[in-house]
Amino acid sequence: MSLPTTMKAVVIEGDKPVVKEVPLPPLEDGCFLVKAKAVAGNPIDWKSAVFKIGPQGSILGCDVAGDVVKLGPNVDTNEFKVGDKVVGFIHGASMRLPTNGAFAEYVSMDSKLAYHCSPNTAVSGKESLPEGIVSSYESFATLPVSLTTAGLALTHEMGNKLEWEPKQPQHNFPILLWGGATAIGQLLIQLAKRLHGYSKIVVVASRKHEAQLKAYGADELFDYHDADVIDQIKSKYPNIQHLIDCVSNAETIQQVYKCASEREPATLLQLTDNSIENIKPEDRRDNVKIIDTKLYLISGHDAQFGPIFVPKDLVYRKSAITFINFITPKLHNGGIHHIPVKIYHGLEGAAQLTDDIQNGNYSGEKLVSVL
Repeated sequence: MSLPTTMKAVVIEGDKPVVKEVPLPPLEDGCFLVKAKAVAGNPIDWKSAVFKIGPQGSILGCDVAGDVVKLGPNVDTNEFKVGDKVVGFIHGASMRLPTNGAFAEYVSMDSKLAYHCSPNTAVSGKESLPEGIVSSYESFATLPVSLTTAGLALTHEMGNKLEWEPKQPQHNFPILLWGGATAIGQLLIQLAKRLHGYSKIVVVASRKHEAQLKAYGADELFDYHDADVIDQIKSKYPNIQHLIDCVSNAETIQQVYKCASEREPATLLQLTDNSIENIKPEDRRDNVKIIDTKLYLISGHDAQFGPIFVPKDLVYRKSAITFINFITPKLHNGGIHHIPVKIYHGLEGAAQLTDDIQNGNYSGEKLVSVL
């Protein structure tokens, strides 16, 4: 097929997402060009614009599913061909490559980090999807950021092996997931269950999500609305050594930290830029360390976020490639479900869902736009 030289994309203009005409992205080594069918939103999209993390005119968006239309240099043709249906993570609003992002008609995707969609994947044509088996472009688009982050958190950071449903738990203590109904929280529950990573999966979320989260594999839910939620958790689970703050704001990092074991070494993984400096001095303890996981490093390149420079990490990239290869067949046979989906339309819909995420106009679902 003949390709156009320009396309429409959602770019940063001021501190807002705006649809503009731009050139097609260049294809770097090992990348192919994807005609986007569905894109999904993440909090980083609005933050890139509002907090000036992404440069002006850069293309937003990190989650995209679509069809391969052109192979770049050094793509493994035994693995990918034109016409394949794929989904993957894109570093949208990137300082290194501002001309590429998921919220566009055409997207350059790293073939090493691409998930194969099922061969019969199609647009669902619906306005919303309940959670379920991943089978449509909309449901596949929900996965790259959340699922890959969850996989790296549990394996690269927390030391779980990629073993599917082992008989014995890999760690003989519970894990705490604060924000179990977030997009990453729902994937973390499923993965922790399938990898049998822990003796118990303890989640903090609104009580209204309890049935769904327990169906995914959560053993017990505590409601963050309860004033004594931390005391409830600590009295029943005093030995939590792995904790993940799926919300990762100034308030939740304090709450999660307090739930860590008082005696054993404990690791708290957070998803933004919180650190021990965010913990009140009187609450700090030597046995609890705070770590993060930076999905952008799966690209194999240095990453820049405004003034913050993060050097490349090729071991992290290798862990991501290993996880993607491991989990892709599990998606196709229903081993991991997508979370509930609310569907928008067009690139204007992608800009709108970015605003809706910023304003908190969603709960327990992923916002996706069909192009």
